[in-house]
Amino acid sequence: MAEFITRQEAAELFKDGNTVASTCFTLGGWPEDVARAVVERFQETGHPKNMRHIHAAGLGNWEGRGEDIWAVPGLVDRLITSHPGSAPHRLEMILNNEVKAWTLPLGVMLQNYREIARHSPGLLSKVGLGTFVDARVNGGKQNQLTKDEGEDLVEYVPDFQGDEYLLFKPWKIDIGLMRGTTADTNGNITCENESVNLELLAVAQAVKACGGKVIVGVENVVEVGQLNPRLVKVPGIYVDYVVVCEDYDKYYMQTGDTHFRRDYTPGFRVPVEESHEHMPLNGIKVMCRRAAMELRPGMKANFGIGNPQAIGNVLAEEGCDNILSVISESGSIGGIPQSGKSFGTHVDVEASCDQCDHFYFFDGGNLDIGIYGLSESDEHGSINTTRLNGSLQGIGGFINITSTAKTNIFIGTFTAKGIKTKVENGKLEIVHEGQYPKFKKSCVELAYNADQSYKMGHRSLYITERCVLEKTAEGLVLTEVAPGIDIQKDILDHMEFKPIIPEGGPKLMPAEIFMEEWGGLEDYITSHASAQPAVLH
Repeated sequence: MAEFITRQEAAELFKDGNTVASTCFTLGGWPEDVARAVVERFQETGHPKNMRHIHAAGLGNWEGRGEDIWAVPGLVDRLITSHPGSAPHRLEMILNNEVKAWTLPLGVMLQNYREIARHSPGLLSKVGLGTFVDARVNGGKQNQLTKDEGEDLVEYVPDFQGDEYLLFKPWKIDIGLMRGTTADTNGNITCENESVNLELLAVAQAVKACGGKVIVGVENVVEVGQLNPRLVKVPGIYVDYVVVCEDYDKYYMQTGDTHFRRDYTPGFRVPVEESHEHMPLNGIKVMCRRAAMELRPGMKANFGIGNPQAIGNVLAEEGCDNILSVISESGSIGGIPQSGKSFGTHVDVEASCDQCDHFYFFDGGNLDIGIYGLSESDEHGSINTTRLNGSLQGIGGFINITSTAKTNIFIGTFTAKGIKTKVENGKLEIVHEGQYPKFKKSCVELAYNADQSYKMGHRSLYITERCVLEKTAEGLVLTEVAPGIDIQKDILDHMEFKPIIPEGGPKLMPAEIFMEEWGGLEDYITSHASAQPAVLH
């Protein structure tokens, strides 16, 4: 049976050099009170020191919480995650070579817990081939210190049953640190107040297979028999210690910016009209409208963080909310995806899968369309999301999802930093051009390999406020141009390579999406319902 201890007693369990695996999605699933007690002990005694911290999803709120709590020199010397970008202080330490750091795909990290739990030699996967995660590139190592001194976590396997793979090596985990809602007196854990369904069981199983200890923070405790056994997320047989939070309102967060919202929990529904805001007519709305035209009834779709999340607003305005199933990498299915620091949470969620299990849906090739932010593209259409203009971000589930989605659409402004546009009288005007080009001859790192995706028969589309490009075997083709845009002055002069221009020139983007009122999406989607977009050849 689990032992109930204080946060200070929990902090004493962390030893020098320990590997700690934490559950999280922004600040969800993260027992911040225990994490702060570990820092307090380190500042008082110098221990624990030189720990390795593993967390699959991003851990932070971009304002100093989450992973940033442990961004204290000497406390953690190695970090493995899919998304360091939500912890700015830790990012600074990575860029300054003060800590070793690896960025690996979210789904791969989650699935690797399952491999560790069954004493497997690692996870064999095609996810990451041809990207910066590939062992032939840098194996996910994120700074020079890691490249010089860090171990190799990824191995390239050139021929396994006639095909190439990456082998993601297992980790030896000493402590599993996680959060639930309620524990019974035997340590069985439920998570009814969490907004997403995290990988608690997978981490607990991996930790126990390594001979480690599982520590769970909770809000409250009940007697054995008072929990619905079907709602138990982590059985007490896996749990060693339970810490009841003494200051729940201060330390426990559902998301990166929400302490608790009832409509972020299963079984609570709100009217659809209360979940969307009307978008002003601008370049972002134009690109979201154009991307929405690629949707078809019944599609299973994933909208990434940033501009793609506004597609939901377009669908609502056009009365097309229910034409498809929207799926987030967090395991949330159906309902209305939330944006910003509540990314991954859905209002009126229809189903909430364990995040670890959820990535088998993506890896199995079941996603019809993925729409993501357009960060930076090279001349082949491959995408860099991790290193942009000197800053380090992350990948989250991006590599898993783009590797297998039947159609990948990248939407964003044509240039970055300072761009201003105006949509008026059915035309687009560039008021102020952005400082940085997004279409570059080459990229410093690749998180999406467009050539490899194309060979698999997948479609890649690049939608901006002023034009649309599509991936072909020969390169990127300029297929559409916005009304009011000069191809040479507004497009070619701001690219580091020349795209292929079809004979007769590109088509005009649909004029109606540049008008204040549209109302044509439903008719368009219905009339094209049986026509699935094909890859250009």
